[in-house]
Amino acid sequence: MENNIVNELYDNDSLKVMRLADEARLPGKNRMEEIRNYTKVSGIKRIGIAHCVAVQKEANVLKEFLASSGLEVHAIDCKCGKIPNSEILGREAAGFSCNPAGQAKFLSENDTELNISMGLCVGHDMVFNQKSHALVTTFIVKDRQFKHNPVEVFRNKD
Repeated sequence: MENNIVNELYDNDSLKVMRLADEARLPGKNRMEEIRNYTKVSGIKRIGIAHCVAVQKEANVLKEFLASSGLEVHAIDCKCGKIPNSEILGREAAGFSCNPAGQAKFLSENDTELNISMGLCVGHDMVFNQKSHALVTTFIVKDRQFKHNPVEVFRNKD
């Protein structure tokens, strides 16, 4: 019966991703190292980073780390394209909007094979994942209260 569930829920591409992830797992290591190891195990050469401008420093560190491993890394911040807020919000608003679809388009144009989401806003991360032509893994999630560590909400329940 279990094989029927697997066959019903997973296609061959999904199973391949899961098997490679299992092979790339590095117990006791950090996520940055596991992502790098996943690229090695899977043969990925071009990786993309879609990040919020608020985590620019961290995106640069990740980019350097991955590039030093021989990967071709393409990074793009959320304000790419300089779309006025008023165009996205449909009302008068100052400043520029994030552009997750533009981030996905840029990375697609650079033929990335795996994309990393870093600190994108709720909703913007969903659009980025939807529009990305490559698989997406998350490195940082935006959490303004707990400095991008949302698990702290459970530790701070008093």
